Amino acid sequence: SEEEKNAVMNVLDSNWLSEGPSVQKFEKDWAQYVGVKYCIALNSGTSALIAGLEALKHCNHLRSKNGTKIITSPLTYIATVNSIKLTNHEPVFVDVNFNDFSMDVEKLKEYLESNNPDEHSAILPVHLIGYPCDMNKINVLAKKYGLAVIEDSAEAHGTEYNGKRTGSLSDFGIFSFYVAHNIQVGELGAITTDDIEILRFVDKIKAHGRTWDRENYKEREMFYRIEHDIDHHHRYYHDIFGYNFKASEIHAALAVEQIKKADWIIKKRLENVKSLNMELEKFSDLLKLPKYSENISFLGYPLVIKKPEVISRKKLREELEKRGIETRPLFGAIPLHQPAYSYLKHQYVGKLPNAEYLGANAFYIGCHQYLTQEDLDYVVSSFKEIFAKSS
Repeated sequence: SEEEKNAVMNVLDSNWLSEGPSVQKFEKDWAQYVGVKYCIALNSGTSALIAGLEALKHCNHLRSKNGTKIITSPLTYIATVNSIKLTNHEPVFVDVNFNDFSMDVEKLKEYLESNNPDEHSAILPVHLIGYPCDMNKINVLAKKYGLAVIEDSAEAHGTEYNGKRTGSLSDFGIFSFYVAHNIQVGELGAITTDDIEILRFVDKIKAHGRTWDRENYKEREMFYRIEHDIDHHHRYYHDIFGYNFKASEIHAALAVEQIKKADWIIKKRLENVKSLNMELEKFSDLLKLPKYSENISFLGYPLVIKKPEVISRKKLREELEKRGIETRPLFGAIPLHQPAYSYLKHQYVGKLPNAEYLGANAFYIGCHQYLTQEDLDYVVSSFKEIFAKSS
């Protein structure tokens, strides 16, 4: 809209493209929206995961070190698991619930009861497509076994669980503002937390491990100059390893405007999901429709093929795409369907039945806020036409 265009032009006119006032404004606004004390911006959701997992190794109160295992979902975008591997942790998987793709807490409990908790450092549930995991039960198990909890909330902007928004229900949450997500700015990520130690270490890690401390940077700069007899600016003095994950002013400025519209975006998507559910209910013998709740911020409109022998996911997606209806498969079960993790396949064959079925038979179409009633009617008529041919 014009608001976003003006925000970008204001950044260009300011001559300040790297992190500055727009990033600070975004961090303040997003922390307030999610309901946490702190937010820190990064250049992507993947960077947020990597920086957050690295920060766990430095926080004294959180047990993490290279080689420890992190329990996560097998049904997620590969960035979740790549981040675990890239930070020298090992991913382990528990199955998901069939109805909402969330981590199966009973399977998590069984896993923890039969494995050595000292080999693990964290649980990383994924709020896929906007559906929240059962965070109360996950947090109880984490506390019992001394594990950190990290929410992958990349696809759940504004989703609520027991009156609180995702990203506020764990040691820290991560968000992605990639163009395909509900708040969309191109590329941007964020970590949300109430833990000042996580904030400070992520702030360092995302900027090459520099000694910068956003709370006390002047005092720390003076300390290093005096105690170490150096004359370095704090930006050029580094005491841990880090990355270049800093955000840009342009993306942050876009996000500031998008946050103002977040509730409207969620409401419109809910209306579209409700409308599609009502019209597609007649095909519920062939398709499992998404579970509807007004607490969910839907990333897309997820569908599961019930009878692949009647029509396969591949065939249905091809027919929809022919009619101009864009589709996406639901990622696949990582250790069973993703070649990069084929070395784990033998460990998980037959052990993740829900994730395996969903990874092979679930997909989603758009429910975004700019769909008109005419668009929705066209989607429904296309399904009717396709199923009439396949019957």
